[in-house]
Amino acid sequence: MSDKNSPPLPGCDELALHSLQVEQARNKILESINPPGNVEHLAIREALNRVLADSIKSIIDVPSHTNSAMDGYAVSGTDIPATGTKKLAIAGTIMAGKPLGIHIATGECARIMTGGKMPTGADTVIMQEHVQRNDTEKTISISPGHHAKQNVRQAGEDLARGDVVFQPGTRLTPADLGMLASMGVAEVSVFKRIKVIFFSTGDELCNVGQSLKDGQIYDSNRYTLYGMLRRLDVDFIDMGVIPDQRERVEEAFQRATTEADVLVTTGGVSVGEADFVKETLEKLGEVGFWKIAMKPGRPLAFGRVGHCQFFGLPGNPVSAMVTFYQFVQPALLRMMGIDDVAPKYLYLRCETTLKKRIGRLEFQRGIISNTNGETVVRSTGAQGSGILSSMGKANCFIELPAEKETIKAGEWVKVQPFAGMI
Repeated sequence: MSDKNSPPLPGCDELALHSLQVEQARNKILESINPPGNVEHLAIREALNRVLADSIKSIIDVPSHTNSAMDGYAVSGTDIPATGTKKLAIAGTIMAGKPLGIHIATGECARIMTGGKMPTGADTVIMQEHVQRNDTEKTISISPGHHAKQNVRQAGEDLARGDVVFQPGTRLTPADLGMLASMGVAEVSVFKRIKVIFFSTGDELCNVGQSLKDGQIYDSNRYTLYGMLRRLDVDFIDMGVIPDQRERVEEAFQRATTEADVLVTTGGVSVGEADFVKETLEKLGEVGFWKIAMKPGRPLAFGRVGHCQFFGLPGNPVSAMVTFYQFVQPALLRMMGIDDVAPKYLYLRCETTLKKRIGRLEFQRGIISNTNGETVVRSTGAQGSGILSSMGKANCFIELPAEKETIKAGEWVKVQPFAGMI
């Protein structure tokens, strides 16, 4: 291993040698996050995507009674014949929600509908298609091949009284809302939404709906930020485009510290003469770091202004999205009260040859697909940090390690799927 005075390896990104590694940067960010404290109580229909502040136990058995899983006939398992057929008298009919209150004696059965409460004396349901019914005699005939306790849902089979069903930090899904309703829970305690303020910087940026002037481009970053924040279900304020003026940038920072928990900017974190974001952060707050050994997205400023967490994302559209997903999203999830915020990975065979410079972790855009029954991944093509269409085509990031220069077609790669991310 070479020391710090040794020349870099051929093809190595020398700037990356003096930058923070991705995992180090992510850990530093997460270590700086304070646990959420503000709690509110919501009806469960209002709690979708919110994060539970307390554990929830079931106060009932789910289902609350032993019931039929099929339309059929409730019988005693001891009446199932080993050979031949057996005739059983129909003692009554049980509808869901209307227990009959009868006892099934040996040689008897009850017609029962799905969800109907099992009568005493019966422990088995035989599907209606598997019996011969005689309406004149009010009997059924059953054959061998059935087994005791089939087609019956036991009380507490899903949840037992006293079970801890949800832990604090659970982000509620549609299935979770149904589970809460099945326990009779009408209201839950959840952490309050965090508030994010964001803006773009750059005199070259033009708002959508306006005519472009010479040298201008439309600001796409605020729209991708809007979409990413909307999916996270946080409260946010879009402050628009802030001109490259020191006092205007400073005013925007000061507003954020009084109105939000997090400030996210795009652009202005490089070392250009008109890049005032990092300068303002140093003046009003503290800089945690601002260079990451990654591509795209090396100039990422992270710090704090008062109680407000700050993320200064690069201005290039792809760089802004990559850094948001690798650093901002995990931080926001942690602030929401979620513990498991690390990216999720697959390892897949890559169908295309990929190249990069040694020394920095690289996130290339890829497409996961199926080839001859095998799940594989391939590149979207051109990987420039300004090619936003590469994000639209992609459904994953292909994470290429810092020490690698070339990934040959057929090699296995680490893949971060967009499912649940983008």
